[in-house]
Amino acid sequence: MTSAIYAFSQHPGNAQSLAANVSATSSGEPTMNVPLPKRVTNSILPSVKPRTGLYADGSYTGNPADAYYGNVEVRAIVQNGKLADVQFLQYPNDRRNSQYINGYAMPILKSEAIKVQSSKVDIVSGATDTSDAFQQSLHEALIQAQG
Repeated sequence: MTSAIYAFSQHPGNAQSLAANVSATSSGEPTMNVPLPKRVTNSILPSVKPRTGLYADGSYTGNPADAYYGNVEVRAIVQNGKLADVQFLQYPNDRRNSQYINGYAMPILKSEAIKVQSSKVDIVSGATDTSDAFQQSLHEALIQAQG
């Protein structure tokens, strides 16, 4: 058995009919032979390279953050969508005590940030102000990398 089904637009002047062939399978179930819509492509939108990770590749600099005896400012380097390196652009280093504390804390902060792929790192004991400022500056850099 074959019949035609018609559907009409509810908008005057746009009446269109949609015909579909209906037939029955060997079990008696009705089937509809409706042509599938053609795939639509949008050539207006620019092609965008999909991200391979959390962040867009590039170099991103956070704002300087106050670490009491000076500012901490970092640059996040992103490769293949991942945080690959953190460079210290500014840090307190004009006093012997600041040099000692930051010489100890900076490699730990950098390593931890790369490991967790985030600015949410643990505070380094004895370097709380540097750790807080590092988190703030890196957070701002990574926001830029998320685009």
